[in-house]
Amino acid sequence: MAKYMLVSFKTCPWVQRSAIVLREKRTEFELRHIEPDNRPDWFLAISPHKKVPVLRIDDEVSLFESNAINEYLDETISPRLHPEDPIARAVNRAWTDYVPTFASTVTATAYADTETDYDKAAEQIPVPFERATSFSTGSEGSAISRNSRGSRHGAKRCSVAPRHIPSRLPNSRRCIGRT
Repeated sequence: MAKYMLVSFKTCPWVQRSAIVLREKRTEFELRHIEPDNRPDWFLAISPHKKVPVLRIDDEVSLFESNAINEYLDETISPRLHPEDPIARAVNRAWTDYVPTFASTVTATAYADTETDYDKAAEQIPVPFERATSFSTGSEGSAISRNSRGSRHGAKRCSVAPRHIPSRLPNSRRCIGRT
């Protein structure tokens, strides 16, 4: 089995995509955090763009950009997370590009200056999930259909409560700190 090292900053949301894929596939990996303002020489030598995330494979090959890393992992480690049907798989991959839309909606609560701003931002959290649900392929193998129903990892509930956000969102207490 290959040896995987995932390199990231502690605050990088994109590395979470790859960490989730590796955990879903029950694959061992090392998660190594580096400081964004003090990138070590070994990292600069393995990262073509000097950005994170980077997946180092067997201390020989470096993959970068979370979508490329995840496609590689899905194609090389069983079980497949994307459906076999090419159209359903393309729809799933398109939805991965939608992640920044709902991520920015969710994290807006963390940047709220007042309680009123926080409440206003929190009210918007269901909107991108409703969009995802309404456009789901409905395929049982579809990550979107599985996640939009809130099964598997409870994505619908837990992804709205990052660890640094106070537990003021519905159901967030049981999700914070969950891996």
